[in-house]
Amino acid sequence: MFDDLPPDLERLETLRTWHAMWVERIDARIRQVREREEQQTRAAAATEERAPDWLIEYGLNRDAVPNAVHVGGCRMAGKRSKPTDSDTARRALAGGVPACSFCRPDTELGYLDG
Repeated sequence: MFDDLPPDLERLETLRTWHAMWVERIDARIRQVREREEQQTRAAAATEERAPDWLIEYGLNRDAVPNAVHVGGCRMAGKRSKPTDSDTARRALAGGVPACSFCRPDTELGYLDG
């Protein structure tokens, strides 16, 4: 069946040792890759958990005038968005800062402009 293997015990044991070392290396790499993937999964889950409830997006100028209110995690929120609490988000909406038309924070906050 396996005619390509050497006939003597010494060389067979050498081959077995060699292949056992390779299996050990492969198993070690598998453990490393699994650990790295688990860490990435945990990091992604921690990032999602840390998403703020509300965001206020600010303009480009020095005075940083608010441009919009967003629900935390809104994909339309720009890089100049800062986390805030619900009371501050409601005050911003009441002060005339527009609500994002994509995530509708005014609806989520129960704010009815009027």
